Amino acid sequence: MERLALATGLLARAGLWLSGIGLVLMTAFVFAQVFYRYVLGTSLFWAEPASVMLMGWFIFLGAAVGIREGYHLSFDVLLYVLPEKARLALFTVSDLVICGFAVGMTKYGWELAMKTAGNTMPGLGISGAFNFLPIVGGGILLVLFCLERILRRAVGLPTSRFGDDHEPLPTAQDAPATKER
Repeated sequence: MERLALATGLLARAGLWLSGIGLVLMTAFVFAQVFYRYVLGTSLFWAEPASVMLMGWFIFLGAAVGIREGYHLSFDVLLYVLPEKARLALFTVSDLVICGFAVGMTKYGWELAMKTAGNTMPGLGISGAFNFLPIVGGGILLVLFCLERILRRAVGLPTSRFGDDHEPLPTAQDAPATKER
């Protein structure tokens, strides 16, 4: 289970870094577009479609990492009065629902990508499938992270939830510290 947590931790860290890089690039592209349009009186024809595609990537990758790390908000009023086992069961039900949604994202995102693969995106000259690949990638990561959370709970390990006081899930950088415990 520790190896799985370390592997998914690496994936989550990579997803977070890619999301951050995408956000910075998108901001730079939009700034460049505004500068070219209003200062130089011309336009960067590729800036808007590239920015929109990058936004899809950082949204879906960031959302998947947010699920793994427990940073998504939830409605917890009932959980305060339930015993620990019932709370854990409801957490698992929540993860199963998110996993089912992620399977749908992956399946239908892939179908959309395949239907638009023959189209060319104006301004970028690449396949229209690239617009829908963030949905597929985010869906795959969500499925993986939800299954990790369910397995962790099944073997008695903690899972992070928004507002919890415990430490975050281990990552590859925590490997030496994890082995000492």
